[in-house]
Amino acid sequence: MDLNKIKRIYFIGIGGIGMSAIARFFNEKGMQVSGYDRTETALTRQLAEEGMQIHYTDDVQLADQQADLIVYTPAIPASHTELIWFREKGFEVVKRSDVLQEITKELYAITVGGTHGKTTTSTLIAHILRHTGYGCNAFLGGISANYDRNFWSSDKQVAVIEADEYDRSFLKLHPDVAVLTAIDADHLDIYGTEEEVQEAFIQYTRNIKAKGTLVAKQGLHRAAELKGDNHIWYHLEDNKADIYAANIRPDEGGYRFDVIQHNWTLTDIYLPIGGTHNIENTVAAIAVAHLLGIADEKIKAAIADFKGIKRRFEYLVKNDYQIYIDDYAHHPEELRALISSARALFPDRKCVVLFQPHLYTRTRDFATGFAESLSLADEVLLLPIYPARELPIEGVHSEMIAKMITKPVQVIRKEDVLSWVKANSAPLFITAGAGDIDQFREPVEEVLNGKGIVENEEVKKKA
Repeated sequence: MDLNKIKRIYFIGIGGIGMSAIARFFNEKGMQVSGYDRTETALTRQLAEEGMQIHYTDDVQLADQQADLIVYTPAIPASHTELIWFREKGFEVVKRSDVLQEITKELYAITVGGTHGKTTTSTLIAHILRHTGYGCNAFLGGISANYDRNFWSSDKQVAVIEADEYDRSFLKLHPDVAVLTAIDADHLDIYGTEEEVQEAFIQYTRNIKAKGTLVAKQGLHRAAELKGDNHIWYHLEDNKADIYAANIRPDEGGYRFDVIQHNWTLTDIYLPIGGTHNIENTVAAIAVAHLLGIADEKIKAAIADFKGIKRRFEYLVKNDYQIYIDDYAHHPEELRALISSARALFPDRKCVVLFQPHLYTRTRDFATGFAESLSLADEVLLLPIYPARELPIEGVHSEMIAKMITKPVQVIRKEDVLSWVKANSAPLFITAGAGDIDQFREPVEEVLNGKGIVENEEVKKKA
């Protein structure tokens, strides 16, 4: 595969967050880009506005039959008509990860892997490189709130890439700098056991290029087996790590803190987004920026300007009467970090979490962990499981989580969510999940903003 010789490229599943980033990469290089996706979304509409031809019916007659390269996502079923046709006709058909593999071979590659934190960390690294003028090509797994994009290009021969462990895709990458945020059990429908998940992440570090650097969280399982000619260990506050945060204090829904690395200190950093886990992600990003030789004050200015990622501890309503946070959290550890951080920032507010479990297998495998994390809230609303690519599993449903939660809980239908929000008080309201729960973002925001206006008027009248 010679990326420089491609003139026309066709994507099956072009609307996926990772696929669309690659599509934008080729589109900005002047290649003819087109693709299929199952449904039209805000993201696919953006791609169309950028000049890409997109259709939403699995129909070979609508596909680009003159394409030099066909790229598909693992989320596409093997029975997909277009995918079968292109294979049978002898087209070069590759996975998204195959394209990223070639990009990491050609460019100085900074990849960010881990079962949690990789989207925020990769986006923050890419933002720092862009904001400071260092420059990079960014391939992200979320939409940057600063730029409303999951991809941007640069003449600098550097790439920041989110390394997705699903389907072992990240094992094709060859980084110069590999960041590793977490090695927790996940995607057991793919890996089978926690040990196989760990083996995959160890292999991820074996692919680091000669003289490359591993930037890994202090205290990971099987840390002694992780590879890389150079190691930098980071942590939230553990001073045994090579780089860590100190003097952490909340500040207007974000944090101020220092970062210490050996004989170097970066003081009074301001991070405008919430979540103590995001401080740790920032420490990892600072480690990379410092490794690249970016000036201290430029790093601090970039972080202070970071607006986060859509659906990652995202404030949708934030006033004296109401806090509404939306997050992509779909693993017990992600939920634990989300809820505990929100409660620490707003300790006097009643915390209500609306959670949509994602996948039957994940719900089955981690039901106890989900219940423990959700029990950190004052009240829990559970939507039915979002199946995504899976068929139902007998006996697996949201009720199996609900019965283990130690706080007031109810399983609620989608059509009843807004009625509940209108009728109940939730000064700290959180929506979380990786399915289609994001459809409630704007409606819930409108209701809660309206409540805030009413509260404000009542206070004025009393005054």
